[in-house]
Amino acid sequence: MDKPSRVIKPSMLGRRTLLRGIATGTGIIALGGATHVLADDDASRRASSLKRPDGRPRLPPSQFLLQRLRPMGGSEGDPSAKNFKLRVYGEVEAPFEIDFAELLEMPQVEQTCDVHCVTKWTVLDSHWTGVRVADLAARAKMKRTARHVIFEGANGYTSNVLVREALAPTSLVAHRYEGAPLARPHGAPVRALVPDLYFWKSAKWLSGIRFSAVDQPGYWEVRGYNNHADPWREERYG
Repeated sequence: MDKPSRVIKPSMLGRRTLLRGIATGTGIIALGGATHVLADDDASRRASSLKRPDGRPRLPPSQFLLQRLRPMGGSEGDPSAKNFKLRVYGEVEAPFEIDFAELLEMPQVEQTCDVHCVTKWTVLDSHWTGVRVADLAARAKMKRTARHVIFEGANGYTSNVLVREALAPTSLVAHRYEGAPLARPHGAPVRALVPDLYFWKSAKWLSGIRFSAVDQPGYWEVRGYNNHADPWREERYG
């Protein structure tokens, strides 16, 4: 369940078939050469019975629980905070670029939320620290013509999100996970976090946030994945 956030003052197409047919239950599963611990049956049943504030179940249909976040690969970017630059531009009046130190000077949010991967795993109560996308949009003076947000990652990766979902209070530019700096496999030094959509929308190794008047499907969307990616509607593929 997403909890209120606290503001602190200043070759992968195989994913389509990966994990199909895996049942929930206690055990160890191998994913991408690493082992990941499944949550036990009781935890899965409890999650299935719990509701979010919007009335939807915490565990979306066909998902199973993992105890910790699983790195999902991708074409890695530069993990160095000293080399980090984030460009915020597009349908805005005041485009800007900030480095990692400037990002840390903005209001920081600590947030607990659930994340859901299209490959059917879910992690409940994950902890993140970052800056709200909405705060970056406000600084850039987003125009009323903006309808979509394009998250830009390393090596040309993009993911497209409706502007209302990108500006939700839970959508962050995240730099810490579980109380520690973001690890390299999770997109260090900074990634997007849009927890109410399948996790591929939360672009890793984030380098740009582009506001657009028109939709521009991203890397996975043009390869057959759903353009919206709502886990509760099982919007996996187009």
